[in-house]
Amino acid sequence: MILSDRDIREAVLKGEIFIEPFRKENLTPNGYDLTVKEIYVDGTTKEEAKIKPMTWFAISTEEYIRLKNVTAQLWLRSSYARKGLLSSFGKVDAGFEGCLTIACFNTYQDMEIKRGDRICQIVFEKMVSRPSKYYEGKYRGQKGVKLE
Repeated sequence: MILSDRDIREAVLKGEIFIEPFRKENLTPNGYDLTVKEIYVDGTTKEEAKIKPMTWFAISTEEYIRLKNVTAQLWLRSSYARKGLLSSFGKVDAGFEGCLTIACFNTYQDMEIKRGDRICQIVFEKMVSRPSKYYEGKYRGQKGVKLE
């Protein structure tokens, strides 16, 4: 079951979802827009970058997320897809907490990306039952771009 904006607000109040900073204007009918904190491109980390075509880069979200009995999917905002951006997204496991690192590839034209840009949407899903084990992997608690 995908959570609506009302469900997300309720889950935040119950402590099932934690988003910091939380901006009500980033809520969408069925998700929440995540923003860029930093961009890793050409071996350096920046708050603003001009990404050339055929360039791989990674971004870290500004938002620190914590999920309890909820899981999530990430989706690229269509405005970036229309500019030729491709991205690889995974499932965000129940028990995950931290900022998210997102790998991207610019396919088409020069693209400006800066801190605060809304780049992707996180779509939360309610789990039917509590998991027997929560996520405890190496990315738990991460802040900033983490490549390995």
